Amino acid sequence: MISSPFVAALKSRAVVAVAGPEWRGFLQGLISQDVESLAPGDLRFAGLLTPQGRLLFDLFVAGQGDGCLIDCAAAGRDALIQRLCMYRLRAKVDIAPSDLPVAALWGADGAPADWRPDPRLPALGFRGYGAAAPKGAAGAAEAAYEAHRLDLGVPGPDDWGVEAAYPIEANFDLLSGIDFKKGCFVGQETTSRMKRRGVVKNRMVPIAFTGPPPAHGEDLLAGTLRAGTALSGAKGAAMALLRLDRLGAGPLTFPDGRPWRPVWPAWLKAGLDS
Repeated sequence: MISSPFVAALKSRAVVAVAGPEWRGFLQGLISQDVESLAPGDLRFAGLLTPQGRLLFDLFVAGQGDGCLIDCAAAGRDALIQRLCMYRLRAKVDIAPSDLPVAALWGADGAPADWRPDPRLPALGFRGYGAAAPKGAAGAAEAAYEAHRLDLGVPGPDDWGVEAAYPIEANFDLLSGIDFKKGCFVGQETTSRMKRRGVVKNRMVPIAFTGPPPAHGEDLLAGTLRAGTALSGAKGAAMALLRLDRLGAGPLTFPDGRPWRPVWPAWLKAGLDS
């Protein structure tokens, strides 16, 4: 149990400021989350996809009085701005990098001022953009936050990569990352079709094992069949993209013979059972 709140600067994240009289309509037709109803102080999780439906960028969209902030991977911020400008055409929208830092707060009893609840999962805590650390919060490294995220079974950018996964495979549909009622967005046709069919063969699921994590991209076996691919991880725990229909095909092992097992967080199990 966490006895006191922790706060960590997320240096792997960066901010893009979006404003202008047509910013809502512009983003509404692009990303997987609704922004028409986004109010100042709101925070929503979303993806910007390829036209074929693969995940290009994961985004947190923070409502501001005259626009929004987009929290994205720092390494991909320039590419995101370039992509948004490509779609802008004649829309009256301003798109610019922001110097606001991104931070995460977890273990707090309630929402401190200027911190926004993480829309994916309450246990993930809060995200702040230039927000002051609340009194009593202990400073932590970003790695501690990533370990907290992994403990909750929530995948991250190192797991889905760029143009490698569909957002439903990365559980965006179970983590409030897709609004299926909002209408069209880039990649919407493929995403909606996967959801309508009701059977998603591949899902990102945490796994447990003994010893060091397998290499990123290493095959996971169920008997003699390939049951998935290892993603990011640490000693004893990792994320994996699993073939759900093969988990009962035989003993679950790494190529080196070590056993592994899937771990089913309550939020994931409830989402898959619904």
